[in-house]
Amino acid sequence: MIIYTISDLHLPLGIDKPMDIFGRRWENYVEKIEYNWKNTVKDDDIIVLGGDFSWATYLEESEKDFAFLHSLPGEKILLKGNHDYWWTTHSKLKKFMEEKDFSTISFLHNNSYLAGNIGICGTRGWSLDSITSAEDKKIYERELLRLKLSIDDAKTKGAERIFVFTHFPPVTNQLQSTAFHNILKEEKVEKCIYGHLHGISHKNAFEGIVDGVEYTLASGDFTGFELIKLEEICI
Repeated sequence: MIIYTISDLHLPLGIDKPMDIFGRRWENYVEKIEYNWKNTVKDDDIIVLGGDFSWATYLEESEKDFAFLHSLPGEKILLKGNHDYWWTTHSKLKKFMEEKDFSTISFLHNNSYLAGNIGICGTRGWSLDSITSAEDKKIYERELLRLKLSIDDAKTKGAERIFVFTHFPPVTNQLQSTAFHNILKEEKVEKCIYGHLHGISHKNAFEGIVDGVEYTLASGDFTGFELIKLEEICI
């Protein structure tokens, strides 16, 4: 079993919103995703998707995107991104997957999953540049709580190592001491993988190790729509 990750697929299969208007990196990106995925992933692998999965506004509009994802190898765990407007309650998402028989798809929301001794944890996060109002601060603090709940859940399940996935960057190349980072440091998180950054914003990404936490950017247009291999687990 191998744990892979990729973020920000922005699939447009249910609505007409292709991404190639944002530059050459996005040309034929759905075909690139499918080709790279099928040539990398096996059925017993786990793939964590770090948000902004579909351009759909409503859950019903996302069916073609989920059908495409389900057709690909592996078990998929999805995290919410800022453009995932289709995202609803965990129970409704689970019911939709069951009704459509998308049995290879699960969701990360105030919970965790185990892969061997590794706890797969995470939350959406929030923009570090947007904490300018009481509402922004409320959202930011709620996301911190959700991160802590997810890590606590993994530890309750017996996780010995913790991998955290967020959509928004918990650090940048200018700002590495944040409340999110402090939780990761205190909880001895091994890896943190994030997305959200595209195009020229890639320059703001921090990749490296701070206080024992290894940070990696997994946005699809940054990786060339190739999945990032995180860990191979022998079970």
